[in-house]
Amino acid sequence: MAAILQSLGRTIIAGIVILILLILIASSVAGAGPQMGHAWGAFFMRWLHVVSGIMWIGLLWYFNFVQIPSMPKIPDEQKPAIGKVIAPTALFWFRWAALFTVLTGLIVAILNGYAHQAFTLQAPFRAIGLGMWIALVMAFNVWFIIWPNQKRALGIVAVEPDVKAKSARVAMLTSRINTVLSVPMLFLMSAQSHNTTWFVVVS
Repeated sequence: MAAILQSLGRTIIAGIVILILLILIASSVAGAGPQMGHAWGAFFMRWLHVVSGIMWIGLLWYFNFVQIPSMPKIPDEQKPAIGKVIAPTALFWFRWAALFTVLTGLIVAILNGYAHQAFTLQAPFRAIGLGMWIALVMAFNVWFIIWPNQKRALGIVAVEPDVKAKSARVAMLTSRINTVLSVPMLFLMSAQSHNTTWFVVVS
């Protein structure tokens, strides 16, 4: 077990194996296996959407709840470990998780036939439509504001010290904007499945 858990790749594979075993056991108990049709494909894409969304928003909240507030408390001689190792790795998963969340979300909307209604904010898909627009703004911020500025702030792209400081501030403030937007975005995504919310029932 320790050999598996010491490797992230083997850990993820173990999780997938357990998932497959649980599906097979549940299918055996139910007396029927999963039907590999359109509904299964749509569900699988939704699962990928949720997993990538957890990675994206989880890292967004890590930056804003943990890393940014902790940086002033870290001794100067230890800060290069954050800027040169941890932050670039976290930003790699952060930006690609954002893109994958958007792409899988669009695929889910298309497969389930509500993409047009959601994007045009029509009932009964107004809640998820608003959430999708907010998510698109957040993903735009990640790729076209936060990441370019973080590359300068972390020294991945060489710039003058004053530009580096300005870029760090822009990246931080934009990350805070995304943190603000994540609250209504997550609420609206969840609200879509509950018909008691006015976002859904008001036409």
